[in-house]
Amino acid sequence: MRIGMSISYSDAGFRQTVDELADYEKAGLDVVFVAEAYSFDAVSQLGYIAAKTERLEIASGIMQIYTRTPTLTAMTAAGLDFVSEGRFTLGIGASGPQVIEGFHGVPYTAPLGRTREIIEICRKVWRRERLEHGGKHYTVPLPADQGTGLGKPLKLINRPVRADIPIVVAAIGPKNVELTAEIANGWEPIFYMPEKAKDVWGGPLAAGKARRDPALGELDVVGQAALAIGDDVQGFLEFGRPMAALYIGGMGAKGRNFYNDLARRYGFEREADEIQDLYLAGKKDEAAAKVPHELLEKMSLIGPEGHVRERLAAMRESGVTTLNVSPIAGDHKSRLALIEKVKEMAAGL
Repeated sequence: MRIGMSISYSDAGFRQTVDELADYEKAGLDVVFVAEAYSFDAVSQLGYIAAKTERLEIASGIMQIYTRTPTLTAMTAAGLDFVSEGRFTLGIGASGPQVIEGFHGVPYTAPLGRTREIIEICRKVWRRERLEHGGKHYTVPLPADQGTGLGKPLKLINRPVRADIPIVVAAIGPKNVELTAEIANGWEPIFYMPEKAKDVWGGPLAAGKARRDPALGELDVVGQAALAIGDDVQGFLEFGRPMAALYIGGMGAKGRNFYNDLARRYGFEREADEIQDLYLAGKKDEAAAKVPHELLEKMSLIGPEGHVRERLAAMRESGVTTLNVSPIAGDHKSRLALIEKVKEMAAGL
């Protein structure tokens, strides 16, 4: 099991955190993820990290599929793979209509079809094929009747470091998970509960894998978890409440909130209703208080060492191959110790 860590898209302490990544590399950290919400872009930060590290894999976690043309996504990934000397993983996802339509002014349509075509186009670009794509959602070159008529098939000028840059898709809906298992190198779900994973996603994963090209290899499953180890850290579970409430309650309207749907599929139908009603009414603290303790506990690695070992084993048994942790501690030395410890514990599974 590989160990990863996310860097916040907040500007607070970014340079200091990146300067500290060399220590995390030595401690055995395998990959660092940089998110992209309605925030600073992930690309500039990933380029900075590439220049400051030597071994560490860097990954977008995630870039939104609607905010760049498919070709620019491919060019950007190839560029990041170049400056990192083959250490980049392209993490993509659909995000949601509130962000895509509200911040970018782009219609949130056909996320599955667009994801499939974007991946096809990226791989053609990285293979340096002359780009010709006639899909339902993207047509390259642009047809003559839709522009000047001067467009012609081109291929990437540069020779990419790799023609097979790994692609990880963030997905939680059944159809999107099925697509991911079919065509992507990795899958990154949010709010991952290992005990519920088979019931919620087992069918879609099996269906997608049945159509998977063996050349892609095994699907990398990226689980996320807050990390704190000790006899007095149980209270750190509470740190997860505001974020869980934001997603379950506020990331979408009634009937159009993917994270609320996931909470329901986990069996928290009543709580999902309460969280959403409170959050949309502006009662964010009350909504956070309704987040089930079981959800917070089962998707975290927080507690005494024995408990964390059990949770790690549950993650591994459920299929997680990369664990993206958020170490919770008061200083760099303590966070570093957490990474060293979880790396050691994962190696012993």
